[in-house]
Amino acid sequence: MTNFLPVVAEASASGGSGNQSSSMIFMVLFYVAIFAALYFFLIRPNSKKKKEEAQLRNSLEIGDEITTIGGIMGRVVAIKDDEDAIIIETGSDRVKMKFKKWCISTVDTVKEQSQQAGQPEKKGFFGFGKKKDSDETKATKE
Repeated sequence: MTNFLPVVAEASASGGSGNQSSSMIFMVLFYVAIFAALYFFLIRPNSKKKKEEAQLRNSLEIGDEITTIGGIMGRVVAIKDDEDAIIIETGSDRVKMKFKKWCISTVDTVKEQSQQAGQPEKKGFFGFGKKKDSDETKATKE
């Protein structure tokens, strides 16, 4: 064991430093790649989902059919922005309940305008928009 240590020290002093620096670069790049993968597969989709949920809660209107995270279904009868709350009416017995906006799971009302506006623009490869040929470009090609 004691004879092995001088051999390792001599090898690292003579030519091992170049090899160690390249392995250090690969190790740093590996950690950067892992962090980038975690960001794109875990953090970014979660933040997108939170944005969509916040937009859903802020676009509530009176008369919308909703479902809470507890499974209670009802129709929105009042929105109180100062308290960040809503009042819903459930069932035929017209029971009114007050909830915070964060407890809304889904909005079950189908809106015609939101469907048309919610359709994403068709994009080509790498997220760039597809080129559309107009009459002017066709005329210049001929």
